[in-house]
Amino acid sequence: MKSRWKAKNGYRDVLTIGLPLAASMASATITQVTDRVFLGKYSLEALGASLSASVTNFVLIAFFGGLASYVNVFIAQYVGAKRPDEVGTSLWQGIWFALFSSVMIAAFSLLGPVVFTASGHSPEIQVLEIPYFQILCLGSGFNVMAMTLSQFFTGRGITRPVLLVNIFGVFINIPLDYLMIFGPGPFPELGIRGAGIATIISWAVAAAMFALMIFTERNEALYKVRSNWRLQWKRFKALLYFGLPSGVEFFLDVFGFAVFIFLIGRLGNAELAATNMAFTLNQFSYMPMVGMHIATQIMMGQAIGGKKPDEGAEAAKSALHICLCWGCLMSTLFILFPGVFTEMFRPNGYTDAQFANVHEMGRILLLYVAGYTMLDAFSIIFIGALKGAGDTRFVMRLIGFSSMCVLVLPVYFVLEVFHLGLYSAWFLVDFYVFTLVTFSYLRYKKGAWRSMSVIRDA
Repeated sequence: MKSRWKAKNGYRDVLTIGLPLAASMASATITQVTDRVFLGKYSLEALGASLSASVTNFVLIAFFGGLASYVNVFIAQYVGAKRPDEVGTSLWQGIWFALFSSVMIAAFSLLGPVVFTASGHSPEIQVLEIPYFQILCLGSGFNVMAMTLSQFFTGRGITRPVLLVNIFGVFINIPLDYLMIFGPGPFPELGIRGAGIATIISWAVAAAMFALMIFTERNEALYKVRSNWRLQWKRFKALLYFGLPSGVEFFLDVFGFAVFIFLIGRLGNAELAATNMAFTLNQFSYMPMVGMHIATQIMMGQAIGGKKPDEGAEAAKSALHICLCWGCLMSTLFILFPGVFTEMFRPNGYTDAQFANVHEMGRILLLYVAGYTMLDAFSIIFIGALKGAGDTRFVMRLIGFSSMCVLVLPVYFVLEVFHLGLYSAWFLVDFYVFTLVTFSYLRYKKGAWRSMSVIRDA
């Protein structure tokens, strides 16, 4: 361990890039958890509606944001190839796509009544899902833009600015959530609508902060972030060619879980609320690993750009060890102290008897979460390494197959045809993660990624 700590792309190098990203993801998790804890205190219906509506919105963000954010691999490989003048050009292709995304996602808000009316959820849930989804869609462009602009820093391996922006977003979002949901003093009580408005404001502030930090005289001199603003069709097509599979992969992954949540919601409000609690708490284990996933993607991209794939492999191995340690810690906490976590979501005024059913289901679901948390570490890192090299089409096919054939269709039959209930459906979530681990490892071990390069092929 001592030698790997000091080695090139060892623990120290990975943590230098990945720790601020992991902390950024943790701050985003704190925002999400606080948002849902407040909504849980407001009502169990608001808690259940927030998950289905926000995940449906995130399906759209996943596609557009996943594609736009792939500029970080272009930036990483150009940095590795010692061509900093191409950084600004790559960034602007992502910005143009983010602007297009803003219009498209906002237009999807019109489908809110159709989607949630067809969901089969109870009327008291639907009446909350629709406005929350529509509000998030109207402001999602700020989120996609912030995601895109942040790649200017992450692609170069400079991750502290991303951490600072995310922490600032937490300090804005949490008090706004409280004020707009509950309406203390002069503030209006907006409930779930207030949660959506608070989220949009934090997204807009994050995008503005990134823009102020990027478009400076110094960055113009080094990376041409102002002068290379024009849409360059060849570069834009390259972003679409490599980024589209990344966006589709992210979309299919989130889409699978969105369908899963919709089907769970048909079981009842208590099952939906318990599932919301479990997935929300899962963010504590999952999102910091995503920070290491991005770090692996960046370091692999820089290694491939510099024609040193072995250095990318070392970075992936170091990141995997770190994620396994984190996953082990979180699994242990979920197994030993489930009641502490589920109690955070008890609505105001609920007695033990009223909350007992949801509490017990949430406790059991956390055991399922603990079951796949360690497996998540493997799939997250191997997929990050493959994407950093440019092997996005394989990842897209893997996620697409697993999402539809291992998660969506089996869950539909388990719940709608055989009526096997909540826990059988959650078993399939664990099997879904196992499938991702198996095939991503086999692809990574095969080594075809070593000869890939997005900037050469572009």
